[in-house]
Amino acid sequence: MENLREPFDGALEFDETTFGGARKGKRGWGAAGKVIVFGIIKRNGRVKAMPIPAHDRKSIMEKIDAHTREGALYYTDEWQAYATLKLRGEHVMIRKEKGRPVGRGHINGIEGFWSYAKNWLYPYRGVPRQYFHLYLGEVCYRYNHRDEDLKPLLLRLLRSTTIQQLKPTLVRKG
Repeated sequence: MENLREPFDGALEFDETTFGGARKGKRGWGAAGKVIVFGIIKRNGRVKAMPIPAHDRKSIMEKIDAHTREGALYYTDEWQAYATLKLRGEHVMIRKEKGRPVGRGHINGIEGFWSYAKNWLYPYRGVPRQYFHLYLGEVCYRYNHRDEDLKPLLLRLLRSTTIQQLKPTLVRKG
């Protein structure tokens, strides 16, 4: 439900990561069994995170087009897939040396969310791939409402949402 919110505008940070435990064999973006996740956070605000099929420009730009408004201020790392963002708005590329940002720019907001999400999901020690988006959605919801009492929010959400609205998102193949 968090991904159904209206598109973000203003100062936004983008990043991608993988979820899944340590695997034998290839490491990094090509590791088997990992889920690639793209995240958007509005500076000092809300977050959206969603699994993507591949770590490539096409997958990233589809999500950026769907979840952000043109004219925003984009903060990203140096990955070449973000190169065309300057056509949508102002683009600040964060250069890193030894894992630390150089200069005043940063993407600490989305990096902090990744830490929060991985910490939250770690006790599950693996989630079936077809339900991962639901667990990720819960983490986003908790993060976006971290300063609020969740019980009344969840009750209101349950009362206003029909099962027909939920069925398309309950299980995903892949």
